[in-house]
Amino acid sequence: MIGAQPAQVTAPPASVIGALSVLDRFLPVWIIAAMGVGLLLGRLVPGLDAALDAVKVGEISLPIALGLLLMMYPVLAKVRYDRLGTVTGDRRLLISSLVLNWVLGPALMFALAWILLPDLPEYRTGLIIVGLARCIAMVLIWNDLACGDREAAAVLVALNSVFQVVAFGALGWFYLQVLPGWLGLSQAALEVSAWDIAQYVLIFLGIPLAAGYLSRQLGERARGRDWYEQRFLPRVGPIALYGLLFTIVILFALQGHTITSQPGDVARIALPLLAYFALMWGGAFLTGKAIGLPYDKTTTLAFTAAGNNFELAIAVAVGVFGVTSGQALAGVVGPLIEVPVLVALVYVSLAGRRLFTAEEPTRA
Repeated sequence: MIGAQPAQVTAPPASVIGALSVLDRFLPVWIIAAMGVGLLLGRLVPGLDAALDAVKVGEISLPIALGLLLMMYPVLAKVRYDRLGTVTGDRRLLISSLVLNWVLGPALMFALAWILLPDLPEYRTGLIIVGLARCIAMVLIWNDLACGDREAAAVLVALNSVFQVVAFGALGWFYLQVLPGWLGLSQAALEVSAWDIAQYVLIFLGIPLAAGYLSRQLGERARGRDWYEQRFLPRVGPIALYGLLFTIVILFALQGHTITSQPGDVARIALPLLAYFALMWGGAFLTGKAIGLPYDKTTTLAFTAAGNNFELAIAVAVGVFGVTSGQALAGVVGPLIEVPVLVALVYVSLAGRRLFTAEEPTRA
């Protein structure tokens, strides 16, 4: 899992879960506890959310940025960058990922938002923004926990980052103005520059990617691959989980009061999000199986399709509509639902390995 090393195994999911460390085995418990601690801190400590929110550069929260960098570095340090060529040559994986992320994902969120929130335009707009922000950060953790293909995840995340810079603004214009106009629905405006998006990509992906790449290159050059993978990676691996838990605590502390003071609205926003994550992950997993991808790449396809870049969605909603807007609340509810749902899907994915042949390699 997060701290494990690549190995060829054919054991059933139960044995994999049983072999996990206590830290990994009870991951849902730690995540739920981190969410609860964050919510309580945000609710009970006066001014904490404002104090945390003040520590930022532009619209980028430094505490959240620190947590994400700690979370992503160990995963990206594990990637064998000399194998990326085998992923870029897999057209089935790349084309499927592009279609799922940039055609089906935004369209599905648009449809769910309008079907389930027809009377709540601010929340509806916020959810559409969430659907446009494809995941480039936390998905690496879910993929690693589910024994997905690390190299494939790195390539797909990089591909998403490029499309995010180029397509986010254009898709926002299409789904908030053009398509609603064609359908006779109410419209909303979204003004966000490609440079704003590029900053998030550079910080949340570029820095840990460069650090992970340099670690492997320098570590292998100085001590060899065996030392790097058997001695160095086990030491830094747990940092990913600590970074994840830290990020969740900070995120929910920032928004604890908002979430707990509007439970009815949170429930309304949660419904389309639950449907979205289930449909995107399930559809992508079945797609990978149908086109003949092995388990590890199918899992990577599913998680990169289902995850969203909540950091970007929240920042855009706050920057365009304001921190107290319904659009910002919808962005905040995104990780509230995404984190526990995708953790649960990690276990669904591991159980789904029995759908693949025993000869297909998966990582313990």
